[in-house]
Amino acid sequence: MKAVLLDEDRFAEDIQLTTPEALSELVRFKGTPQDNAVIIERCQDADIVIVGSLRIEREVIEALHNLKLLQVTSVGTNQVDIKACEDNAVKVLNVPGFATATVAEHTFMLLLNAMRAGVNYHNKVKDGSWKQQDRADMMNADIIDLENLTLGLIGVGDIGKRVSKIAEAYGMKVLWAEHKGETPRNDSYTEFDTVLAESDVISLHCPLTEKTKHLIDDDAISKMAKTPIVINVARGKVVDTQALAKAIKAEKVLGFATDVFEREPADINDPIVQLANQPHPRVILSPHVGAASKASQVKLWEVVRNQVNQFVKESSK
Repeated sequence: MKAVLLDEDRFAEDIQLTTPEALSELVRFKGTPQDNAVIIERCQDADIVIVGSLRIEREVIEALHNLKLLQVTSVGTNQVDIKACEDNAVKVLNVPGFATATVAEHTFMLLLNAMRAGVNYHNKVKDGSWKQQDRADMMNADIIDLENLTLGLIGVGDIGKRVSKIAEAYGMKVLWAEHKGETPRNDSYTEFDTVLAESDVISLHCPLTEKTKHLIDDDAISKMAKTPIVINVARGKVVDTQALAKAIKAEKVLGFATDVFEREPADINDPIVQLANQPHPRVILSPHVGAASKASQVKLWEVVRNQVNQFVKESSK
């Protein structure tokens, strides 16, 4: 079988992407534009397409008559038209679990920066404010400890559970949110609105679905009783960023630390980017790199290689 890798530049240059042994050919492209005509041209005779963050729409799937497997190099598959794949007998495989450790660590990098106003105070050393001002004048944002605070987790998969363990090591109380509007499945979970009301920190780790799009909106924010910090390492559209930016300005939410945005790459028109540029001491941004450690990339390709090999072997039986 022939496979096409559409975005090799998703991986660092020094990561060795060994060709799956079961393939007859692997064609590699450094990057591919978000253009259906280009994607179709490059994958016209492919049995397998390996792709990261490009949207794969029905037009593409229906034009690729040889396509048997769409191998996504991410945890989520929201960028793929799953129904179109089902209608055309195309199998979709993702890579769950490869980034559990690194995304959990990234979550706490963002959280600690927001709680301790890390970027804000870094800049005060860098720009000379520390030397020029009295300490009292320089201290424009409280430094907040995590110990004894309540962390509400929305999305309790492998990453959420690892975040729970780290939070407990910091001395935090952890609440696992049940799906919105549903009764808690067991004693380990807490009703969604209660988590919003009782949490000092709300951390998002859920997939993007029709039910979770803009899960954090004006209504959800109105139920946050503690003026929390919100962390998003899930998907940008889980948060209504217009609503959240408005809440931060109104001091109903203390801050927002995010690795993901409603439109990526984000630009200066994004309301959260605008807040960071004011600057706001507790708005902390990173460019969707939470899963980009070298260790996780090595693990990611190893899983992809094994899954492709297994698919080819099963298809040849």
